[in-house]
Amino acid sequence: MDISQTIKVAVDAVVFGYRNQTLFLLLIQRKLEPYRGGWALPGGFVLDNESLEAAVIRELHEETNVTINYLEQLYTFGRPDRDPRFRAVAVAYYALVKPDAFEIAASTDADDVRWFDVNDLPELAFDHAKIITHALERLRNKLTYEPVGFGLLTERFLFSDFEKLYSTILNKPIDRRNFRKKVMSFGILTELAEKRSDGKGRPANLFQFDEDQYFKLKKQGFYFEL
Repeated sequence: MDISQTIKVAVDAVVFGYRNQTLFLLLIQRKLEPYRGGWALPGGFVLDNESLEAAVIRELHEETNVTINYLEQLYTFGRPDRDPRFRAVAVAYYALVKPDAFEIAASTDADDVRWFDVNDLPELAFDHAKIITHALERLRNKLTYEPVGFGLLTERFLFSDFEKLYSTILNKPIDRRNFRKKVMSFGILTELAEKRSDGKGRPANLFQFDEDQYFKLKKQGFYFEL
């Protein structure tokens, strides 16, 4: 049996950002063929001397100026015709960030970089639409069993901000009364004396996520489930 291969390995970064009740996705405009001028996920080929994780962090920084120390591996995409040039297997990663924390800038293989509303994406190169769909499904599932949403809020936030975040990312309305009751039952939020108005009603108390308490409870078998 001939086991020689000419398969190339690539990495792609699906970076979500949340701001003003909108879920965004970071995309680059390709400078090179194929799909020159088209929009795509940041990414590229893995160098012979680097790990997959190092490659995706490098490519993301080179093409967008965004540096993220932790990206979670999503899935491997290996359809034979996914790249018109040659056989290429892509390992996709995803992350959640606050867009305002970065000064994005296009470089290397990218002509432009922008945040796009996930509900209004341009036509995408390669099989990146499929990768994004997979990442959205993973993100929505993860929100129900890990408190990752708190990382997209300010340190002190209104409970209504937390509700809006979940409703936005899950793309559906939530039962506000039951949602609040369940979240508060976990004992991982601290209600502060400080108040703030959301612009529609009386000022309400701010909350803060108690990360130390969450990990303490998790060691004791606590399971976050919404």
